[in-house]
Amino acid sequence: MYWLLILLGAIIAYSIYTYFYQKRIITTLTPEEFRNGYRKAQLIDVREPNEFESGHILGARNIPLSQLKMRMKEIRPDKPVYLYCQNSIRSGRAAQMLYRKGYKELYQLKGGFKKWDGKIKKK
Repeated sequence: MYWLLILLGAIIAYSIYTYFYQKRIITTLTPEEFRNGYRKAQLIDVREPNEFESGHILGARNIPLSQLKMRMKEIRPDKPVYLYCQNSIRSGRAAQMLYRKGYKELYQLKGGFKKWDGKIKKK
């Protein structure tokens, strides 16, 4: 019984640590702030290809979180990186991976693609 409480405590502690770590390394922007800045930056959709094809922000490149380690060289470290996913969870993980590799100007869309009200492209 005690080991379950210890495990639960560890999971909660890790979740809290991850939350504050992400808040320190990535700037979360409202859809309006995101729209004002992403044209001057690298816009990366970290959702899977089938999600990307069903609709994405106009001008976005699809680099799924599952492929990010292999495709990181496609993202320039000297330019701002605007990330988004469906609801901001995967973009936070992507930001952690990029931050560890030296990327500093990291931004994410608050609420993810489901909160986006701007132009989109569907295939």
